[in-house]
Amino acid sequence: MRYAQGRARRAGAVLAAVLTWAGLLAGAAGCTDGSGGSALDRIFGKPPASDDIIRISPGDRAKAVRSGEPLRVRVTEGRLESVSVVRSQDAQDTPVAGHITDDGREWRPTERALALAAKYTVDVVALDGHGRRSARHATFTTQVPDERFIAYVTPENRSTVGTGMIVSLAFSRSIENRAAVERAVRVTAKPPVEIRPHWFADDRLDFRPKDYWKPGTQVTVDIGLRDVEGARGVYGLQHKTVTFTVGRSQVSLVDAAAHTMQVRRDGALLATVPITAGAPKTTTYNGKMVVMEMLEVTRMNGSTVGFGGEYDIPDVPHAMKLTDSGTFLHGNYWAPEAPGVSNVSHGCIGLRDNQGGGSDTPAGWFFDRTLIGDVVEVVRSNDKTVSADNGLGGWNMGWDEWKGGSAVK
Repeated sequence: MRYAQGRARRAGAVLAAVLTWAGLLAGAAGCTDGSGGSALDRIFGKPPASDDIIRISPGDRAKAVRSGEPLRVRVTEGRLESVSVVRSQDAQDTPVAGHITDDGREWRPTERALALAAKYTVDVVALDGHGRRSARHATFTTQVPDERFIAYVTPENRSTVGTGMIVSLAFSRSIENRAAVERAVRVTAKPPVEIRPHWFADDRLDFRPKDYWKPGTQVTVDIGLRDVEGARGVYGLQHKTVTFTVGRSQVSLVDAAAHTMQVRRDGALLATVPITAGAPKTTTYNGKMVVMEMLEVTRMNGSTVGFGGEYDIPDVPHAMKLTDSGTFLHGNYWAPEAPGVSNVSHGCIGLRDNQGGGSDTPAGWFFDRTLIGDVVEVVRSNDKTVSADNGLGGWNMGWDEWKGGSAVK
C-alpha cells in the first residue's frame, strides 16, 4: 500500500476537476444509503458476499494462533487476482512469500510454519465468475510463548508519516506493572520536543507531543522490554528500535453541515471537496481523527460494525481508516447525488469515486496525497467527539489530561 507517485504529475488537472465537480458521490465505510447496486449487479444479480468467495485461515482477528496451524487463502469460485501477506514481528514488517496455484483458486505460502509472537495482515482481491471484484482484509496474531509479552508498535519502522501520528504500543498481555513497562520505552525526537505517555486500559500505551509534530522531525522509539516484568512472573521479550520521519503537514477539515472538506497542506488551502457524512440517524463523530490504514480496495460489511445486514459492499475503493470502531474516509460510486448536498452514510465520510478506483476522481486524488498519520477533523456533526482511545484519537484530549495518564509520577 504505497501510493503511485507518478499520479502526482496530474495534480493540477485533477485538482481543477475536483474543485468544479458537482454532485460528487460519497458514502460510508459501511456507510451506504442502500440506493442500489452496479450495472453488473442488475445483469447478473447481487454478487455473493466476499467471505463466501474468499476464505482465509486462520480467521480474521484470531488470537494466539499456534505456529503449526496452516495459513490458507482460497476462493470457492472464480479466481484470485492478488494476495498480499505481511508479517509484523519485533517492530519489523516482512512480506510473506507465496504463490497462486495454476488454477487461480488457492494461494500457498513458501514457509509452512507461522512465526510466533507475530501479527499477520492478509489482503486479497478476487474475481468471481462474472469478473466482479471482491476484496477481503484480515489480521491475526500468533501465540506468544508462556510467561512472555511483546508490544505491537504503530507506526511501521522507517515509515514516513503525517504530522498527527501517535506512537501506540499494543501489548500481547495485560500489564500490571505499568510504571516498569513505561520506563522501558523511550520516545525521542530531532529536533527535540516534549513527548509524554498515556495508558489506555492495561494493554495499550500511547505517546505524543503537546501539538502536532513539525514536518521533518525524526522520531526514535527505543523498546527495552526484554526481561522487564510486566505482570507477576510475565517478562518482556523485545529489545528493538523503531524510527520514523514526519513528512509534510496535511490537515483536512470536514464540515458535516456544509458537506465540504477543506484540505490544507502546510497551512495553505489545497482544495475544497464536496463530501457526504453520516445520515441523521447514523451520524459521524466530531473531533480529530488520524489516518491509520490505507487500502486501495476493501470490503465493508455492516455486520462488523453493528449495523446488521444493512449493507455489504465487496469493492469499496480508496479506503482510509480513521477509527477502530469502523469510521472510514473512502470512495463511493453508488450515491453520486449526495456529496455537497446531503449526508447519507452510516457514519463515514464519502468522496465521489469510480467502481474500479483510479486517480481521476476526488477520492483517488485525495488518496494519492494522503499519508498514514494525516489528520482529518470533523466539525458541526450532530454527534459526540470521538473517544481518545478510538483509533489514534489522542489529540482530542487536553495536554494536562494526557500527561495525567502516565504511570510514572
